[in-house]
Amino acid sequence: MPCFNFQIPQDFAQSLRLDKYVSENLENMNRSKLKTGISELQINGKPAKLSSKVKAGDKVSFNWQDNIPENIEGEEIPLNIIFEDANVTVVNKKQGMVTHPAAGNWTGTLVNALLFHWNKKSVCTENSFRTGIVHRLDKDTSGIIITAKNRATEEFLQEQFQKRKVQKEYIAIVCGKPHHRGGIIATQIIRDPGNRKRFKAVSQTSEGKFAKTIYHCIACYGNYSLMRFRLKTGRTHQIRVHAKFLGCPLLGDPIYNGKKDKLFPNATLMLHSRLLKIRIPEKTQPVTFKAKVPERFKNVLEILHKTFPKEIITK
Repeated sequence: MPCFNFQIPQDFAQSLRLDKYVSENLENMNRSKLKTGISELQINGKPAKLSSKVKAGDKVSFNWQDNIPENIEGEEIPLNIIFEDANVTVVNKKQGMVTHPAAGNWTGTLVNALLFHWNKKSVCTENSFRTGIVHRLDKDTSGIIITAKNRATEEFLQEQFQKRKVQKEYIAIVCGKPHHRGGIIATQIIRDPGNRKRFKAVSQTSEGKFAKTIYHCIACYGNYSLMRFRLKTGRTHQIRVHAKFLGCPLLGDPIYNGKKDKLFPNATLMLHSRLLKIRIPEKTQPVTFKAKVPERFKNVLEILHKTFPKEIITK
C-alpha cells in the first residue's frame, strides 16, 4: 500500500480542501480515487478528513490502496431477500459477505450481487461506487440491510439515517453477565492507540465520536448471555465496542474478545441485525422488517439450554 508524505510549499497562498489540492498536484490522482482508496490520513500529525483545509507549510501523510477497479461488475450471488418493490430491496445479509467493494474485497460483495439481481452489468466507480448502499453491516455481522434501487430513494433513506429516524435492533450472544437487566451505554468512541484496527469506548472526554446504545439482557446461561441492542447512533463497531465496555464481549469476536472460548472454540461473531424500522417511498408510516434468527445462533443456544439453567436478571 503506497504511503504519501509531503509538505505544502511555503509560498502556497491559498487555503484549499485537501482532496482538491491532491487531485491538482499529484499525478493520476483524482478526487474519486482518493475518496475510495485513502486511509490513515493526517495533517501535521493529527487525524484529518479529505474536506480539511490545507495551507502553506502543512505536512500531509496518508496511505492509499491503488488497485481500485474502474467498474464494479454484477455477480450471480444468491441473496436472501426479505422484501422488494420498485424502490428498495431489503436483504438478510449472510455472515461473511462484505457490504460494498473495498480494498481486499473488490468482488463477492452485496453490491456485486445486487447489480446482477437488478440486471445491471456494471457501474463506474467514478460516479456510483456505493450504488444503493445507504448503511452497512460489518462483514461478519449478519442480518437486515436495506438498499435503494434509484437515486431518489437513496437520498430519501439516507436522510432518515442521518437524522436518526431509523430504529435498528440487534441480537447477540456475549461472554459474561451484565450487572443490570438493561440500560444505556453512552460514551465517546475513539481508535485504540495500541491497535489501529480496533476502537475503544471512553468517557469524561470530548475526544472521538459520541455513541449511544440501549441494551437488554434477555437471558443468561452460565457465563453467557443472550442480549438485545438498539442503536441510537451508528458508529463503526459500536455494539462490539460497547459490549466490551459493558464487560460482556461478543462470543466469537476476534478483535474485542481475543481469547478462544472453551465451550465454543469455533464460534464466529455472534451478532445479528434482527429488526429495522424505517419509512420507504410510497408509504405514509414506517415499515418494520425482521430477519429470522440464524442457524449459528440456534446451534449455540441449543447447547446453552442443555448445559446451563436459564437465568433472568431482575434488577
